[in-house]
Amino acid sequence: MSASVLLMSMSVDGYVAGPHDRPGNPGGDDFMRLHDWYLQPDGSVGRPAGEAGSIWDAMQATGAVVVGRRTAEQVDYYGGDHHGVPLFVVSHDPPAVPYEQVHFVGDIETAMARAKEAAGDRDVLVHGAMTARTALAAGVLDELQLSQVPVLFGSGLRLFDVLPHRIELEIARVIDTPQATHIRYRVS
Repeated sequence: MSASVLLMSMSVDGYVAGPHDRPGNPGGDDFMRLHDWYLQPDGSVGRPAGEAGSIWDAMQATGAVVVGRRTAEQVDYYGGDHHGVPLFVVSHDPPAVPYEQVHFVGDIETAMARAKEAAGDRDVLVHGAMTARTALAAGVLDELQLSQVPVLFGSGLRLFDVLPHRIELEIARVIDTPQATHIRYRVS
């Protein structure tokens, strides 16, 4: 059975994007600092060595992606191809995009249901802070894979700035590396 899994890197003080997060500067100033844990020695993005590589493998094995429109627009809808799987964008006002794999859905519940159907027995990858908060509030986010990077950003966009109520989590796995502490939680 598939699970919906938020995959995010964040600073110790809870930021998932730096200041000035906008199109043209996706993730804000110094955003890639949060993703150093999967940068290769030549600066390219790829599977990290060691145990943290299992997080990369899990992301690449997902069967669909759910993302908010703001995040999707900032990265040009991943060029229409996020590791070859359908992309479901939560938006009430979809723009015209030239990508066959990109589908617009008006609400998080329907987007998640369609993504899980498309994913089959594989997990659904969830991206975006607002999408994560909305999915948690709606009760359709199953797990959180958070990579906590040893840096204090001090400003930017926090992942869990406002939630409608307390949400209990269960630790499923911890991978500790010098670059990040990777914690996988199940939503109780």
